[in-house]
Amino acid sequence: MSVLRILTFLVAIAALCGATSLAQAQGAAPKGTKESAKEAPKPAPAPAAKPGAKPAEPAAAAAGGAEPTLIGQYGTWGAYTATPNGRKVCFALAKPSSSKTNPPNRPRDPAYAFVSTRPAEKVVNEVSIMIGYALKPGSESSLEVGGSSYAMYTQGDGLWIKNAAEEEQMVSAMRKSAEVTVKGVSAKGTETTDTFSLKGLSQALDRLAQDCKR
Repeated sequence: MSVLRILTFLVAIAALCGATSLAQAQGAAPKGTKESAKEAPKPAPAPAAKPGAKPAEPAAAAAGGAEPTLIGQYGTWGAYTATPNGRKVCFALAKPSSSKTNPPNRPRDPAYAFVSTRPAEKVVNEVSIMIGYALKPGSESSLEVGGSSYAMYTQGDGLWIKNAAEEEQMVSAMRKSAEVTVKGVSAKGTETTDTFSLKGLSQALDRLAQDCKR
């Protein structure tokens, strides 16, 4: 695992949440805000403020001592905690069990699937994918699990579910299924299909529920 990539991704999310809190305090309608799965639907696809492409390295330095700590390995999923910028983040993380590109053998960075909880923002079991390349702006991406397909919106190299109201249902399906498939299109037009084994995900999420209550 690239610790720098994981840290910068986490710090970008934490920074976004801080900006959101400030905007709300000022009575503004925050743009590109990642909302809780329990609240209103997510904003339109590809909001400008959403973290995606690899953040600048200074963001990782700002995390200071926030290196993720592995608290348990369950099948293909690791359960981690971190505290970027003093905000606790708990997440389950896995690499794809298989990856395909069309055209074949196109180079890309490693992909990761996350299921994250951030108590300070009241976010529980938020699914995101670090896809490993810059996604084609405005392109359609999807996550397929349990016989259902969920539309994902894109920003940089990140994917998030379009309809927050469906996220709880999607996570429930992930707990019960053997694998999940994520499809995307790169900025250069390369089509990708990543399959993640879901073995151990349910146990990893149960562990995080215990360790990330507050």
